[in-house]
Amino acid sequence: MPAGGRGATHIADRVVAKIAAQAAYEALRGGPEAHTVPRGRKTVPHAVVNVRAGSARTGRPGEARIRIALELGYPSDIGAQCGAVRRQVALRVWELAGMEVPGVAVEVERLHSGQLDGDGPGRVR
Repeated sequence: MPAGGRGATHIADRVVAKIAAQAAYEALRGGPEAHTVPRGRKTVPHAVVNVRAGSARTGRPGEARIRIALELGYPSDIGAQCGAVRRQVALRVWELAGMEVPGVAVEVERLHSGQLDGDGPGRVR
């Protein structure tokens, strides 16, 4: 049967959201700023995804627009962490779901400081 006559695989938005959240977590734990993620806290990123299906007839892959919400440690290089999350999320969604990711919006919901959270001595400057 020709490709145009066969069914297409549909990947649910929630599956892509889980892939994106896990990829963001990997980027934060494995990157150069991994030490700034607050210890002892469950800082799993949350993802909201809007998926547009691809076309089996033209062979175009689907497209995912992703928004990730994070909690980061402070002080740290917030821009570098957000960039690492964007790259890792786009890469993993492409690898695992075969979807193009034209952009990843990263929202920093909260910053954690060891001094403010009671984890360390001293004061915040």
